[in-house]
Amino acid sequence: MPMKRMRIATRKSELALWQANHVAGLLRRRHPGLEVDLLPMVTRGDVILDQPLARIGGKGLFLKELERALLNHDADIAVHSMKDVPVEEAPGLVVDVMLERANPFDALLSRDGQRLDELPAGSRVGTSSLRRQCQLKALRPDLGVADLRGNVNTRIRKLQEGEYDAIVLACAGLERLGLGGLITEVLAPPRWLPAATQGTIGVQRRADDASAASLVAVLGDADAMLRTRAERAVSAALQGSCQVPLAVFAEQREGGFRISGLVGMPDGSRVLRAAAEGPVGDADRLAASVARDLLGQGADRIIAALA
Repeated sequence: MPMKRMRIATRKSELALWQANHVAGLLRRRHPGLEVDLLPMVTRGDVILDQPLARIGGKGLFLKELERALLNHDADIAVHSMKDVPVEEAPGLVVDVMLERANPFDALLSRDGQRLDELPAGSRVGTSSLRRQCQLKALRPDLGVADLRGNVNTRIRKLQEGEYDAIVLACAGLERLGLGGLITEVLAPPRWLPAATQGTIGVQRRADDASAASLVAVLGDADAMLRTRAERAVSAALQGSCQVPLAVFAEQREGGFRISGLVGMPDGSRVLRAAAEGPVGDADRLAASVARDLLGQGADRIIAALA
């Protein structure tokens, strides 16, 4: 019997609700007559704001309650920022639909409108990401980097109130909330790499729920799926987690496919880079090549040192 009502588990943050409502709107348009409701939830990652993510268990803390709702049949799907989803899927659940990717890059917001190269020595830059910290310190070792937690608006308020001279956030989140005008500088390749799958919304469901699978399948974007698979393959090969500064970016261009990867120390004292390019059909091989290159340069020793 066709599903007549779909319940979407989501975090309660403004950005998470935007993403869930975006998915709900797409479902209603593609399936007229389908009733779609949101199930907003507070996760452990939303509650613990006084410690760095890497210290308290990583980004998986933003998923557990939503995944429990799926397994308990309190929700039919969950909507996630893919960069928050661990590469190892939870038993009984799958994330196999990716929406069209938004802006994948990072953004620098500075209080005085100064770009990264223009910030005075000793400026205090806020970020909760070891990946961003690593790249900041590698490019500007004279800057101070301080932990920054909270939702997007909270982070911006802390910048405006003078707790930080600049902060680094994801372009996609800012643009989705209509805050793109606050961006001072887009931090983009080849100088700066984003997190794997940044800017991509994923839909999670129970693996055995054929009804939900058929309804959400129409939301999938082939390019986002390909890039997500490649970037997560590199992360998986390198055992990527919040404890390791790891960046991966894949893109289709001029009929080909390119993957770039980065692993480094949090203080930016050592940064390893690798890239591979070839036909789109070789995406899996290219991902394996990037991971192998990074490991050959000593990424395994960095990972072991930070474990």
